[in-house]
Order: sequence, then structure tokens, then C-alpha cells
Amino acid sequence: MNRVLTTTRVELHQMVRSRRTWVTILLIDALPTVVAVLLALTDLGPRPGSGPAFLSAVLTDGTLFPLAAMAIVLPLFLPIAVSIQAGDAIAGEAQQGTLRYLLVRPVPRTRLLVAKLVAVMAFVLLTLAVVAGTAYVVGVLLLGESEVGTTTTVSGTALDQHQLIGRTFLALGYALLCMLGVAAIALFLSTVVQTPLGAALGTMAVLVASTLLLTLEAADAIAPYLPTRYWLAFVDLFRDPILWRDVVRGTLLQGAYVVVFLGAAWANFATKDVTQ
Repeated sequence: MNRVLTTTRVELHQMVRSRRTWVTILLIDALPTVVAVLLALTDLGPRPGSGPAFLSAVLTDGTLFPLAAMAIVLPLFLPIAVSIQAGDAIAGEAQQGTLRYLLVRPVPRTRLLVAKLVAVMAFVLLTLAVVAGTAYVVGVLLLGESEVGTTTTVSGTALDQHQLIGRTFLALGYALLCMLGVAAIALFLSTVVQTPLGAALGTMAVLVASTLLLTLEAADAIAPYLPTRYWLAFVDLFRDPILWRDVVRGTLLQGAYVVVFLGAAWANFATKDVTQ
């Protein structure tokens, strides 16, 4: 256990010290901030039911902007970042010629794979925390804060501050799980291909194909099984009462992707002939 923690600590240290990590987080964080500035300057938001979730409501309640920010980054920008980060996990080490050195130390392959996954999820958690924190500050400062108890759900009923915070943390946890599914796919591809770019592009191709298939009626039969199908189901956590159906389905679907692709990554990496 101590060796697992040591390996994980090394990976987390490298992730936090990496300039790429912080540049990526700042770029992701910049878009919701720009949106908040534009909303504050123009006082024009999308009509209810159009645009990213909650964006039409933030003009009257800036405390909802963290949720709008999550809806902005979740469909595209965060998955791209996760694909790059996880795609680099094994293939990046192989490309740089350091993977063989890591395994000769020796570091058991399962331990290394677990440490890489933990580092990727720590990156996602850090990104979500920065985006949510920045969005809250920017939302309150630029868009204003409603009185305690007047924040409304999607259904139009009131939420007090404790309910809003609790549901927001549930939404962040759900987003983290969705990105864990992306990370599992990217980590598997990272054990298959020789370059991190190939793993990242392969993962993004899967996600783009899933998104496109969701728009086709001919793909309705497979739509419930596509990885991006329930990503925005966190909106249902802010209905009254909470609609758990799609949240539960999304949780089970992402859990299946995690089990299948992490299992495939472990099986492939455990038997992989590392020559570099």
C-alpha cells in the first residue's frame, strides 16, 4: 500500500508541477469568464430552454453561474483536456523512452496504471474546482447575488443556500464520473498506440462520433449506450423533485465504460512488450 501511495504521490507531484496542467486549466476557465463578462456588459442572455443549461437564469442570480460554467465546458473543452491528459499517461512515457525505465525500477504495471488514473482524475477535480470557484466569484461580482432562499430550481421552486450547495456538489461529482469514463477510454488507447497524440485523437473521435450519432433518429436504438448520452443529466438534480432517472442511467453507463475500458487497459498493459 505504501508503494502504491508513493507512486501515486509522484504522479500527482508531476501533474501539479507541469506547466501544461495550469495552462490547460486557465484556458478552460477563460471561456466561462468571458461569457460572464459579455452577459454583464450586454445584459442579454439566451432564451429559457436554449443555450447551455442555467445560462438564461444567471442574469438574475449569479450564484448559478458555476452550473452554467460546467454546462459550457463539459460537452467539449473538458473532455478534450481529459483525452490529452489521459492519452499521454502511458503513450507519452513510451514516446519519451521513460516507460521502460519506470518498469525496470521496478514499478509493477498495475500500480503504475492506477497512479496514472488517479493523476488524471486529480486533474479533472482540480479543473472543476477552479472553474466552479472562478465562476462563483465572477458570477456574484458581475451578475449579482439573489437573496438567500430565492435561488430557483429548473422547476421554478425556491432553494435555500444549503440545498444549492449540496446539489452543486452532486453535480460536480456526476461530472467527475462522466470524465472518468473519458479517461478510461483514453487510458486504454494510451496502452495500445505509440504516441499520446494518437490516443487523444482516438478518444476525441469516439466522443465526436457519439455526439453526432445522438442527433440521428436512425441511431435511436444505440443512443442510450453512447458515452456522451447522459453528460448533461446533472441539470435534473436542480428540478423539484429531483429527476433521478437519467442521473442513475448516466451513472450506470459511465460505470460500465470505466469497468470495461480500465479492464482492457490493464489486460493490454500487463502483457505489453515494452521495448522503449
